[in-house]
Amino acid sequence: MNKTVTVPRSSRLLSLDALRGFDMFWIMSGEHIVHELAKATHWPVFIWMSDQLHHTVWNGCTFYDMIFPLFLLIAGMTMPFSLQKKMELAGVASPELLPGAEKRKIYRSMLRRMLILVLLGMVVNGLLKFNGLENTRLPSVLGRIGLAWFFGGLIYLNFNVRKQIVWFAGILLGYWALMMWVPVPGHGAGVLTMEGSLESYMDRLLIPGKLHDGVHDPEGFLSTMPAIATALLGMLTGTFLQRSALSMYKKAAALFAAGILLLLLGLLWDIVFPINKRLWSSSFVLYVGGWSLILFSVFYFVIDVLEWKRWAFPFIIIGTNSIVIYMAAEGMVNFAYTSNFIFGGLIHLMPLIWQPVFAAISVTLVQLCFLYFLYRNKLFLKV
Repeated sequence: MNKTVTVPRSSRLLSLDALRGFDMFWIMSGEHIVHELAKATHWPVFIWMSDQLHHTVWNGCTFYDMIFPLFLLIAGMTMPFSLQKKMELAGVASPELLPGAEKRKIYRSMLRRMLILVLLGMVVNGLLKFNGLENTRLPSVLGRIGLAWFFGGLIYLNFNVRKQIVWFAGILLGYWALMMWVPVPGHGAGVLTMEGSLESYMDRLLIPGKLHDGVHDPEGFLSTMPAIATALLGMLTGTFLQRSALSMYKKAAALFAAGILLLLLGLLWDIVFPINKRLWSSSFVLYVGGWSLILFSVFYFVIDVLEWKRWAFPFIIIGTNSIVIYMAAEGMVNFAYTSNFIFGGLIHLMPLIWQPVFAAISVTLVQLCFLYFLYRNKLFLKV
C-alpha cells in the first residue's frame, strides 16, 4: 500500500514581500533621501545612517553591504513555497522525493530563470550599448542571483535537509580553504587583498570583458561559490517555516536565535577570514546571514504573526516587483525627470538647503506611484 504524505499548506508570507521591498527601497531611492538629510541637518543619526549606506572599501560590513545577500537569501526562501503544490500533487514531503520527470520540468524552469537573470544583469551593465566585449562587464548582481539560486536549487532538489546543511558547511569551508591555501602567482597563498586574492586572480584569468574594479569583480567567478551558500541558507529557512510544527510565535523566536548564532559565528571566523562583501567571504555569509534572519524574524513576527500589515504596504508593492524597480532605478527609467516635471516648481519655493531632500523624496513618490499602478493592475514581472 502506498503511503500518502501530506505537505502542510501555508498562505503567502507577506513578510517576505515586505522585507524584499524594504531591502530594495534603499537601492531604488531611500539612500539618496538619507544622504541629503545628512547634508542638510548634520544630525549625528543621519550622518551615521548615511555612512551605513555606502559599501566598505574592503574588509568590514555596513548595512549597504547586506542589501544584496539579503535579497539573495529571500530568493532562496521562496523556493520551498513555490514547489509546495508540486509536492502535494506528488504526495511527497520533501523535494528530493519528487519523481524524475517532475524534477526535469523544474530543472528546465530553473535554467530558464537563471539565463534570463544573467541576461538582464548584462543589459543593466550596458550590453545593448554594443561597446565591444572588452568594454562590457559580464558579471552582475542579477547574474549572481540567478547563478547562486540555480545551483542552490539543484542541491535543494536532490538532497534532504541534513545533507543540505552538510553542503552549506562544505561550501563555506571549501571556499575558505581555497582562498587561504591556493597560491596566486606573484603573491603567494592566503593574500586577501583586492589584487592578490585567489578570487581576483580567477576573475582576471577566466572572465572576459571589463571587471568592475579592473583587477577584481565583486560578482566574480570564484566568489559565486559562497553566494550559493547564501541562497541555500534561504532555502533551509523556507523549509523550516514550511515544515516545522512549532507555533508561529516560536518560529519567529527560533529564527531570531538562529540569526544571533550565525552572527556570532561570523564574527568568530572574521578573526582568520575577514568579513568582506567583495570577496563574499565565508565569515561574511554567516554574519550577514545572521542579520538577515534577525530582520526576517522581526518582519515575520510583526506582519504574519501579529498581523500588523498596513504600515508595510509601501514595502509590499516594492517587493512584488523588485526586479522591475531595480532595473528601472539602475538607469533604465529617468524617475528624476518625471519627479522634477511634477514637483520641481514646488520644490524651488523651499529653502535652498532643503531642496535636494524634497527632490529625493519626490523621486520616491513617483517610483511608488509607478509600482502601485503595476500592483493595482496585477502586472508583475515573473522570471
